[in-house]
Amino acid sequence: MKLSGSYKLNVSKENVWKALNDPNILKQCIPGCESFDKESDTVFNVAATNQIGPMNATFSGTVTLSDIQKNQSYTLSGEGQSSVGFANGKAVVTLIEENKITKLSYEVDVNVGGKIAQLGSRLIDGVAKKMSDYFFGRFADLVDPIDEVNKFEKGSEINEATNVNIKVDKKRVKELKSNFLNKYIYSFLSIVILLIVAIYYVVSR
Repeated sequence: MKLSGSYKLNVSKENVWKALNDPNILKQCIPGCESFDKESDTVFNVAATNQIGPMNATFSGTVTLSDIQKNQSYTLSGEGQSSVGFANGKAVVTLIEENKITKLSYEVDVNVGGKIAQLGSRLIDGVAKKMSDYFFGRFADLVDPIDEVNKFEKGSEINEATNVNIKVDKKRVKELKSNFLNKYIYSFLSIVILLIVAIYYVVSR
């Protein structure tokens, strides 16, 4: 399936580019990532474990950077194998800076096969979208954290109001745990079961 999206970051294009090539940052963007080791300047060995249904599946493979145009764009390709199937895909990432704001745009193409593909295309598409949104949303949170200022009034000893500012760290995406796929699948199954019960109730009346 193909996905796309973008984020506007209050960071220079050069700093965003540097983060896109930082293994420590990329590792934090992958749910359940256990290792992200640099093999060369453009190839990384990756292992990640996530719970899929009743099984813990460890995907191991490589992530490769290609079509590199420094500070402008590159293609991030990945492939992994596990006991429940395989997954591969690529993301074309583009950076455009205007008025000191960098727009990060991405186009993702994902494919899966093996036992995991038997879960159904709609469910797999939903999981792929969730992971893509998380990866780039998490990246944006790490590179350009959002600070919101909340104001409230605090009464003084002489009952005079004083404005107090408190910075609140707001996240674009919630951090996903290694079992998020399991929760996602069971939520889907719960909805299906409820629909079956509702249909049965209507038919039996």
